[in-house]
Amino acid sequence: MELVIEGNALIDKEIVKCCIGVEEGKIKAIKKILKGEKHHDFGDKLILPGAIDAHVHFRDPGLTHKEDFGTGTTSCAFGGVTCALDMPNTLPPVTNILALEEKARNADMKAFVDFGLFAGVSLNCDIEALAKSAVGYKIYLATTTGDMLIDDYKALEGIFKDINETEKPVSVHCEDEALMDRTLNPDSLRKYLKSRPNICEESGIKKVLNNRGNAKAHICHVSTSEGARLIENESITSEVTPHHLFLNSNSDIGALGKVNPPLRESKDQEALWNALSQGTIDIMASDHAPHTLDEKEQFETAAPGIPGVETMVPLMLYMVKQNKFQLERLVDAACKRPGEIFHLKKGRLAPGYDADIIMVDMRSEAEIKGKNLHSKCGWTPFEGFSAIFPRFTFVRGEVVIEDWELTGERGYGKMVIGNHMGMENKE
Repeated sequence: MELVIEGNALIDKEIVKCCIGVEEGKIKAIKKILKGEKHHDFGDKLILPGAIDAHVHFRDPGLTHKEDFGTGTTSCAFGGVTCALDMPNTLPPVTNILALEEKARNADMKAFVDFGLFAGVSLNCDIEALAKSAVGYKIYLATTTGDMLIDDYKALEGIFKDINETEKPVSVHCEDEALMDRTLNPDSLRKYLKSRPNICEESGIKKVLNNRGNAKAHICHVSTSEGARLIENESITSEVTPHHLFLNSNSDIGALGKVNPPLRESKDQEALWNALSQGTIDIMASDHAPHTLDEKEQFETAAPGIPGVETMVPLMLYMVKQNKFQLERLVDAACKRPGEIFHLKKGRLAPGYDADIIMVDMRSEAEIKGKNLHSKCGWTPFEGFSAIFPRFTFVRGEVVIEDWELTGERGYGKMVIGNHMGMENKE
């Protein structure tokens, strides 16, 4: 074997002392004893698959004063995310094949971990052409950067039909813009929630359910108890963010907590934790959306968005240590299910899968501090929270984080597209 990683690995729902053999960037074998040219013996430390963050905004191109693919994927590596799927609302927006291919070339030169690119859907885009290089599609039912608002619900059914023919998944931002209160000028998290009430999400999800046909619809950042109930018995997939789990509209963080959809009430938090624990919500995704501190200075004019790709897995690992969340469910939600939904041979410790692996020392707790994180924005809404950061991160068998230090090379990360392995939505 070219590489052997030894430790207490989570294999098929059970922690097993074993050796993971790696050749040509993929897991070749998992056995009790293996010999390799390189051997990392991690003793009793925990070995897990690297996470797949299916919702990030690396702001590249066009908004790179906030983040770029280099700093964004550095944050990934430190947070145990070995593959990140980037959204299309950049400048220019990724709604045509030229923009998608240019973004791919740019990202390829900078990325420390693997990445996929979403194609944005507009009323006049060529959905079939975008399928060549996109990991999936993104539909916005609310205004975002670029011309991607889909508020013509008569057209929605046709868009879903065209996407379904590509066999690609489609992620949807479900906020019904017509139900937002534009008369308000919110100056607090509570008032911001009032301007974008729960019914906006509920109505948006209903529009997806009523128009998706057979398309592989994926609901982004579910944030309400109503939304969690709506998707409970539906054959669609969904995600929840750490900020909607750990923060609410009473959190004392001001404009740093301004995000779309907004931070909700504690009852919504409880519903989201329950839905994630039970698998009603399939996956965790950070919706990493950084802005500079200057852009967050005044609530009324603050840009909505929260950084989170580096802290998502560490926050949840601490919850596992506190016996407030199951390790198996965390790995399912952060690694395995994202791989299945987006057709990637990633997210599992199993032969044939990419050797995306993290080593975690569950005894090494840390306090989250913005100054110690690696996003260009330099802040976090989780300041002071307890977390457990991975000690080692491997991407396709190469060490990119060693003893909590960056050792990987810029440009090592490669683009993933998805190989239609027959992974379907939950039934």
